[in-house]
Amino acid sequence: MFDIGSTELLLIVIIAVIVIGPKDLPRALYKVGQVLGKARGMARHFRTGIDAMVREVEVEELEKKWADQNKRIMQEHPAEPSSAPAMEPLATTSAAAAPVAEASPPPFVAQSAPAVAEPKPAAAADGPPYIAAQSATGKGDAPA
Repeated sequence: MFDIGSTELLLIVIIAVIVIGPKDLPRALYKVGQVLGKARGMARHFRTGIDAMVREVEVEELEKKWADQNKRIMQEHPAEPSSAPAMEPLATTSAAAAPVAEASPPPFVAQSAPAVAEPKPAAAADGPPYIAAQSATGKGDAPA
């Protein structure tokens, strides 16, 4: 970017040590880093804004292009009138407009089934599985 060689960088470091001093040099470098970071952030923000504006312009151009193509296609292929008779609105009567006294749930509402209690397993299965399996099969029982 600035095309600074190693000799120029060494000269800058020597002058900075002489002018600023070795005691305040770390603080000065920290401040320079902060300023450079803020400058990069501002440049990134500016670039992002420019990119967003370019994208908006491109979208507007595409919308115009699509609208022109749509208009051309609609002119080439006009809509054909339908041979079906036109629909007429339903006549509303006072009985149909009145609310229904008995409210029944609509047919698409699912009714929940009542909860069924699961039966408890046998008492032999209440213990750990390996003990329950042994007692159920008869293995492991003391000889009688």
